[in-house]
Amino acid sequence: MTVTPAASDALIVVDVQNDFCPGGSLAVADGDAVVPVINALARRFANVVLTQDWHPAGHASFASAHPGKAPFETTEMPYGLQVLWPDHCVQGTPGAALHPALDVPHAQLIIRKGYHPAVDSYSAFREADRTTHTGLAGYLKERGIRRVFVVGLATDYCVGWTALDARSAGLEATVLEDACRAIDLGGSLEKAWAAMAAAGVVRGRSADIG
Repeated sequence: MTVTPAASDALIVVDVQNDFCPGGSLAVADGDAVVPVINALARRFANVVLTQDWHPAGHASFASAHPGKAPFETTEMPYGLQVLWPDHCVQGTPGAALHPALDVPHAQLIIRKGYHPAVDSYSAFREADRTTHTGLAGYLKERGIRRVFVVGLATDYCVGWTALDARSAGLEATVLEDACRAIDLGGSLEKAWAAMAAAGVVRGRSADIG
């Protein structure tokens, strides 16, 4: 079934940044392949939101901030289990910049997340402590948005958490899987799709958008 985006629909483009693309410090395999797909999709939406991972140097989610820990190990944080990442998307660095080929000039909002030094943030709606809000839900509500389509990097982390939190905020949510790529750390992709299905997130493809 083809969906024609309406005034009450928004496209959320998650973390299409240099550090998550080939050559970046936390590169997602084939991550830059989403760029032309997203560029074509975005032209069909009047409402577009971009997100940027935006960490201060020494962020608590970086393995380098935990002596003796290596990237992709885990540690307990006050808000729960935290995957430790390579340093990435440090504020103002080239790695934190949006991919240079991303062409969405009509996007109305850029949500930056992960800027609190002690709390990670995957979702565009809420940080990993699950209580600190970014303000996106209120923005979308005031704009009259009722349904979001989520794309970007990575499916099993920032895209998936954003889609789940969209549902928690009372929005319909669809993830367009060919406009996303995954890290898939320890089966995380399968778990993410299962969680999204249980929450009522629709799994679609860019060809579904007319």
